[in-house]
Amino acid sequence: MLRRCPAHAPTPLHAFPDLAATLGLGALYAKDETGRMGLGSFKALGGAFAVAQTIAEAAGTSDPTSDEAAQVAAGMTFITASAGNHGLSLAAGARVFGARAVIVLPSLAPEGFAGRIRSMGAEVVRIAGSYDDSVAGALDMARSRGWLLLADGSWDGYVERPALVMEGYTVLAEECRATFEASGEWPSHVLLQAGVGGLAAAVTGHVREHWARQPTVVVVEPEAAPCLMRSVEAGRLVRAEGPASNMGRLDCKVASLLGFETLRHEADVFATVSDDAAAAAAETLARHGMATTPSGAAALAALGELAPGPAGRCLIIVSEGPVDD
Repeated sequence: MLRRCPAHAPTPLHAFPDLAATLGLGALYAKDETGRMGLGSFKALGGAFAVAQTIAEAAGTSDPTSDEAAQVAAGMTFITASAGNHGLSLAAGARVFGARAVIVLPSLAPEGFAGRIRSMGAEVVRIAGSYDDSVAGALDMARSRGWLLLADGSWDGYVERPALVMEGYTVLAEECRATFEASGEWPSHVLLQAGVGGLAAAVTGHVREHWARQPTVVVVEPEAAPCLMRSVEAGRLVRAEGPASNMGRLDCKVASLLGFETLRHEADVFATVSDDAAAAAAETLARHGMATTPSGAAALAALGELAPGPAGRCLIIVSEGPVDD
């Protein structure tokens, strides 16, 4: 389905031997999602895929670019809450396949995201408060106006559309698998940053099902928003309380149900990183030629505490390019 998006192409998987040596690792690999589909983050894979799949299913076709799909799409309005990247992907998908999109952003989301989303032809609605407040606002608008909610988080009674978003994320995991299969050099550790947990769960599920060699999977969250760690400790979804984090796309206080259910069984380690450590990790990646944010560098930040040693062959995902926060 994603192959029908004009901008779709695999992203690079870089090796950083010098940085690995500095960190005392045997190898360090970074999956570079900073240029994914021209949208600047891995989330380009999720929203656009889910829009295309939803339109195709509604039209009874496998081709979301067909005339039948275009007629159906013209009458569809997708809405979602977003800290930025998911909304940008949904807006781009709606534009490509001929639907309308409304993106609800919390007040702390960078205005740069709002401008880019509007440039895709989508409507932006600002909600005072946190990301969780924007989720509630999007849900209310979807119910009252009959729009299609396409969230990247999930909860009881709402899992099918978020599962489509997560299915899109598995594309990057398969790209990594193909590279490691060809080289024969598999990672011993995969470190995955998590907000609500969609990326971490999608990649972990793909790793467990399809990778020939099984790594230790480490889920990385901000100290201010360890919603998955707290939920796994409690054995149920619980809210993580904390201040705002500079890891804006990871600063989620309530985990996705799908993310929680996958990661509680399949992840090996849950770790948190401070805002200072994430900012320092972003600066380190920039010195090595990869510009990102504290959110994008959170997995690298966790390596300092994890310390796998010289036997460690670690994969991180640099999940987004620079954002003006």
